[in-house]
Amino acid sequence: MSQTTKYEILYIIRPDLNDDAKKELVERFDKILTDNGTTVVESKDWAKRRFAYEINDYKEGIYHLVNVEASDAKGIDEFARLALINRDILRHMIVKIED
Repeated sequence: MSQTTKYEILYIIRPDLNDDAKKELVERFDKILTDNGTTVVESKDWAKRRFAYEINDYKEGIYHLVNVEASDAKGIDEFARLALINRDILRHMIVKIED
């Protein structure tokens, strides 16, 4: 059996996205992970927070947290690639969780 690695993904969604569009965005990015063999353990909104400095003219954003497990980095890499080019995601960070 292959070894699974745990990751925590935190991304910031632009605050002026309406609820339906935000829900669709989260579902699309969860699906990017699962379609590439990554298991989504938890996907939840964390908080709406003010930034220390503006990002793309926004003063705040919606932080969304995803905990995942994967046996390879395919889903993580695809998430990162698409998050970089998606205008609704202001920033993202992927952290490997050490056991």
